[in-house]
Amino acid sequence: MPKVVALLRSALSRSWSKDMRLHFHGAAGEVTGSMHLVEAAGKPGSSKKILLDCGMRQGSREMEAGNADPFPFDVASVDAVVLSHAHIDHIGRVPLLVKRGYRGPIFTQQASADLLPIMLMDAASIAEGDAERFNRKRRAGERELVPLYTRDDVKSVLEQVQPLAYETRTTILEGVELNLLDAGHILGSAIVELWADGKKLVFSGDLGPNGTPILRDPTPVSEADLVLMESTYGDRNHKDRAETIVELGGILDAAWRDGGNVLIPAFAVGRTQELMYWFARHWDDWQLSRWKIFLDSPMAGKVVEVYDRHHDLFDAEAQEIWRGTPNPFRLPNLHTTASTEESMAINRIEHGAIIIAGSGMASGGRILHHLIQNLGRRAAHVVFVGYQGNGTLGRRLVDGARWVRIHQRDIRVNAQVHTVGGLSAHADQNGLMEWFGNFQPKPALVLVHGEDKAREALAGEIGERDGVDVTLARPGMTLDV
Repeated sequence: MPKVVALLRSALSRSWSKDMRLHFHGAAGEVTGSMHLVEAAGKPGSSKKILLDCGMRQGSREMEAGNADPFPFDVASVDAVVLSHAHIDHIGRVPLLVKRGYRGPIFTQQASADLLPIMLMDAASIAEGDAERFNRKRRAGERELVPLYTRDDVKSVLEQVQPLAYETRTTILEGVELNLLDAGHILGSAIVELWADGKKLVFSGDLGPNGTPILRDPTPVSEADLVLMESTYGDRNHKDRAETIVELGGILDAAWRDGGNVLIPAFAVGRTQELMYWFARHWDDWQLSRWKIFLDSPMAGKVVEVYDRHHDLFDAEAQEIWRGTPNPFRLPNLHTTASTEESMAINRIEHGAIIIAGSGMASGGRILHHLIQNLGRRAAHVVFVGYQGNGTLGRRLVDGARWVRIHQRDIRVNAQVHTVGGLSAHADQNGLMEWFGNFQPKPALVLVHGEDKAREALAGEIGERDGVDVTLARPGMTLDV
């Protein structure tokens, strides 16, 4: 009997050591707040814990208030953090994680490591500013607003960051190996390959479309036991990029004839650089010399420096354009504003200005002040060039709201609102299916980072084509590999 018990214990030990377990805590039924916890390389209770992304939820006031909630796991028990890229919905809660006790390494691609402090310092600055404004005006009985984290908290994060190059397989913990591949979404974006317990997990991060300017196409991957794949646009295909560029030029021409300004809410990393790329390409035929172009972002100059340091990550055409004239970030009529005073001065301009400012979903940042000044003007044009999450001001505007509230002010929407869909930094349904089609044999698939309508459509298409039983992740769901 003791021998049988010993053999049974041995068998259980072997089975435990080969289990990789996933817990889904964010971007599981929505597009923001990416956060997935992997347990591997050990018995239950002693396995290593690797957190894939630690993103901020963006959208409604209620959603964003949840960012301050306790993490759904013991922060001190996490052994490593891996960040797929430097967008706030993938990195925005990292300072809070560290503030609450995480002391381990933070792995990310080299360009992402350079972008990380820029993005997080900006998020902290916005949080501090919002808290200061609220507390200055708060009514009797209202609680003081405390920022989610401060710029000092961000400085603590940076001491734990360990940059990695693409295609460099690295042992990050005992029994756990990591490799990063180019995801083609923004500079430094990565597909995560993770090996442990004889199993391979692939996390797509955010995948870019093939042919995106500046960036290389997403790297195909052929082997995995389980794939976590984003599904932002799982239910649709993008408009042809060439048609989109024609459309953008037409909007600028119409805005010039109307005598108004053009406002473009854009993420500071990714979409802004692509817009400047197209401005440089079409400088003459769009007659851009007649406009004043404002890149209204305190982080813009810092982001340019990061791009200048990482030309090796550009595609061949972008490398050539960056060496040419006009350089996308050195257009002769480009004004990069850093100070609040410079930003406020733009509001005195009623026509002839192209204003690019964050945030991309109009959920915060300097774009809000420009919207307050311009939404009521019939000659003004607002151009959305990326995904607008549920509950955001951007989503309300593209859905046709006639009135919106910004900074406790009700604003009538008279401006012309455009959605330019072909500039997305996310792969569409065809692109996602093409990328997953590289896996042979087909692994298990979990769809994350997508609303249910998009995920259900993509799951149906892949299931029909590949015979794969697709799982839709839910918050709190646990899955064994």
